[in-house]
Amino acid sequence: MTTLIEGELAPVFSGVDQNGQPISLNDFKGKKVVLYFYPKDDTPGCTKEACSFRDNYEDLLNKGFQVIGISCDSEKAHKKFIEKYNLPFPLISDVDKTIVEQYGVWGKKKFMGKEYMGIFRTTFVINETGLLSKIITKVDVENSTQQLLKEMGV
Repeated sequence: MTTLIEGELAPVFSGVDQNGQPISLNDFKGKKVVLYFYPKDDTPGCTKEACSFRDNYEDLLNKGFQVIGISCDSEKAHKKFIEKYNLPFPLISDVDKTIVEQYGVWGKKKFMGKEYMGIFRTTFVINETGLLSKIITKVDVENSTQQLLKEMGV
């Protein structure tokens, strides 16, 4: 689980999106960013979460939020996921696990008695000045947008 704390400076990340284009937290200075980490493209929970952000994307933009998803999937997998579900926001490919480790969301998980390394589903809200204003570790994948807005008091 993440050791980051609300109110501290968000780690500045750099990566590439689904099109191989560079993307960094610095690209969003002066904006509120919803940075959500998810385990794997095109799996049931991850698809529900992405589609919640997609279905409420205009509302989020109107409230001043930019949405960015991150997983360890390849650019090609992200592009396919975006096209399949018509996702309007970028997905960062973190195959070398640099960003997931920066944010403390990479670690040992257990499923059906087996241990493995993976991403802990976590949503971070970064304010206009680069501070972590909200960290959600128990994400409701079907209602991720509503949960986010409620926790932000918006």
